[in-house]
Amino acid sequence: MSEKSNLMSSLWPLAPSEATDWLLELCGDGITGFMPPAMPDAVWVLNAMYEHRQGPADVSYHEYHQARPADGSGQPHVVGGVDLDALGIATGGGLGRARHPGHGWRRLRWAELARRNGDPVVPDGLMPSYRCFPTVKREGSWPLSVVPPTEGSLDRETWNRLIAILTQFSPAGQDTRCLAYYNPLMLGVIDFGNLHVRRGRIGDAEILYDQSEADFSPSNLWADDRSWVLCTDYDLWATKVAGPPALIDALLNDREIEAVRLPWAH
Repeated sequence: MSEKSNLMSSLWPLAPSEATDWLLELCGDGITGFMPPAMPDAVWVLNAMYEHRQGPADVSYHEYHQARPADGSGQPHVVGGVDLDALGIATGGGLGRARHPGHGWRRLRWAELARRNGDPVVPDGLMPSYRCFPTVKREGSWPLSVVPPTEGSLDRETWNRLIAILTQFSPAGQDTRCLAYYNPLMLGVIDFGNLHVRRGRIGDAEILYDQSEADFSPSNLWADDRSWVLCTDYDLWATKVAGPPALIDALLNDREIEAVRLPWAH
């Protein structure tokens, strides 16, 4: 067992699957994450996207992807004799963990992009997902100048800040006992008789982001006293946080986190 696995087992040992029974009763199945209702309030924390001011805004990921094999600079993705690149759209989006892409890139707020293009931050009746910002994309593909949010996981910077704020609003601060659930899709094992749950302190939550069994932040994280719970759905670009109004107000007014209320998904 690796040193990282040993540390995970020490700080966040496995907990009984029954620890999620209350979420199953409250939310229904958690195959993509247990999505809680307002408890009594809720907000959506948006995954980060980034923009490169000198990037080619007039070229989409798909156009670039198609051009590379054509000019000999790259090889097509062929599986079983089928050119997969010719069948689908290279959207530019990803799945799982993400972080700031590095020099030359800046955080692009959803609200800023909405003002610039006239799209709503999240269209009425929809969740934060690939269906947002239709006018920014060309045939479903983002411009190369933008790194869109990833699905299914918070980005590292948003995770770190969210954990810091949750710690402030937890009953015992860093020593608050929490539980983390990883949905079966993340682990590649569909076994609802043995759900993957871990128990630890919120002060040790950083290691959950890098846990080797999944390339995602946890699907659900909640305080043992159920004063707050978050859900990062496998198919979405945002994390729903349910809890007391003071916590929700703090998230809405934080300078680092970008959060929105969605009345239709409250």
